[in-house]
Amino acid sequence: MDLYQMTNTTDVSTVETTTDSSCSSIPTYFGYIATGIAVLFYGSTFAPVKKFETGNGMFFQWVLCGAIWISGLVVNLIREEPTFYPIVMVGGVVWATGNVCVVPIIKTVGLSLGMCIWSATALLSGWSTGRYGFFGVKPESVDNASLNYIGVTLAVCSAFFFSFVRNDIGSNNTDITISVTENSPLIRDYSHLSESGSTSIYTSDSRPETVVFSRRRGSSSVNRDLAARGADSFFDNLSTSTKRIFGIFLSLASGLLYGQIFTPTLYVQDNTSGASQCGLDYVFSTYCGIYLASTFYFLVYCIFMKNKPKVYPKAILPGTVSGLMWGIATVFWFVANETLSEPVAFPIISTVPAVIASLWGLFVFKEIKGRRNLLILLLGFSFTITGAVLTGLSKKISN
Repeated sequence: MDLYQMTNTTDVSTVETTTDSSCSSIPTYFGYIATGIAVLFYGSTFAPVKKFETGNGMFFQWVLCGAIWISGLVVNLIREEPTFYPIVMVGGVVWATGNVCVVPIIKTVGLSLGMCIWSATALLSGWSTGRYGFFGVKPESVDNASLNYIGVTLAVCSAFFFSFVRNDIGSNNTDITISVTENSPLIRDYSHLSESGSTSIYTSDSRPETVVFSRRRGSSSVNRDLAARGADSFFDNLSTSTKRIFGIFLSLASGLLYGQIFTPTLYVQDNTSGASQCGLDYVFSTYCGIYLASTFYFLVYCIFMKNKPKVYPKAILPGTVSGLMWGIATVFWFVANETLSEPVAFPIISTVPAVIASLWGLFVFKEIKGRRNLLILLLGFSFTITGAVLTGLSKKISN
């Protein structure tokens, strides 16, 4: 009887050990594969919605986050519904909060400066949290600290270079060509075009123009907001210096929030007894936080608009596709964090998607033109790729 119990206990412990280490047994080289998949999907996330109007982005971000939640639900079912930790939802909430800040940032400091600040800040925020162990997270070491530091520095520099690329975006579905520069107002009144006899497919004589930034590594797009005229916002009434200060503050805050999406997961893994060490078991919790926060912000927007939100039906299907792509990319980022560590994966996945997005703009959408832009792209590519390679080499490959 004692021998039987001993054998049975041994079998059970073996099963439990195998289950707990199912993710940690993934070889290091698969972490690089996961990183490559994440980079590809992040860089292509907003290609499906490129040709569709998204207005001020509030409705679009809600559709996007709904699709993200669906992808998380699929992962949760595949992982056989692991333990749900509510605190992990905080990671999704902070990411969604940073995402909502994008439109005000563009209105105050413009796309280029805003993207440069929040990209670099997000990189440093996520990397430093994992590297030095902020917010109760255990610090993660790398095999070659010097290569890691140099790679991170080059990655930050690459974000700076990409901010100088100017996209040549013409108007769609209209005979009016509008030039948008960094100093152009985001909402303008074009009623004078109607008075001068110019025709358009739109019947309204006032077509506010909204520049919307595609979340992770996309590019700006010019959209016609078909709402009524006189759409001056709170930001339009601020002085130039106040706008700049407010926009820089929001950019820094947004970057800090973006970089903390994985921190609650790492905190639970490091501080909760019996918590799963497989990052995939926390995907659904994180995505629930994203969807709940995005729904809350959309409802606030509906209240602010007096139950007359601007909805763009044609953006639903492409927005869903974009959300699924983002969700898949982040799933692989969870895997990359686990196999390579956050200090290695974060700099690569935070910057290299800009290369993919730029290639979409260069070869598919034909929005990046001119010798100056091409030279800046090549310089940015060189810094990004070099930084990614050095960061990747800071982690030894093991089986």
